[in-house]
Amino acid sequence: MAKRVPAVDIAWVRRLLDSHALWLKQELIDRSGSIEAQSERLFLAPFVVASHLDSADPILNYGNRQALDLWETTWEEFTATPSRLTAEPLLREERAGMLRRVTAQGFVDDYRGVRVSRTGRRFLVQHATVWNVLDEGGIRLGQAVAFSDWKPLTPVS
Repeated sequence: MAKRVPAVDIAWVRRLLDSHALWLKQELIDRSGSIEAQSERLFLAPFVVASHLDSADPILNYGNRQALDLWETTWEEFTATPSRLTAEPLLREERAGMLRRVTAQGFVDDYRGVRVSRTGRRFLVQHATVWNVLDEGGIRLGQAVAFSDWKPLTPVS
């Protein structure tokens, strides 16, 4: 769907990438060049990256092109979506438990779960990495996910 690189919060991209490197001890993408070049590289990456800010009901604040395509949405719609709505209602408690685990441990690299697109298409995410996004002082601002392993599921009748 989204082919152009949207205007993103460059400071958030830097924190997202820095936090991934901190927790996972490896870079998510090639970090050469300017932060603007890194931001474009992240947006165009061939794997999903999405994030939300911490709040009582977190709203998605970033999704790269692969995430927008997978969730069948636009940047504007995606970044106005409560994060919990990416999971089916019956699976939201499982998702919440995983996020509590990430909060406590800093990251998980073994997440597996069913997600649902804006149009209701279901897909299974496997081998996802979820991590806390920190500010420069080490305060958690939100959480992010990256994955490249997903498969469509048959619709529920």
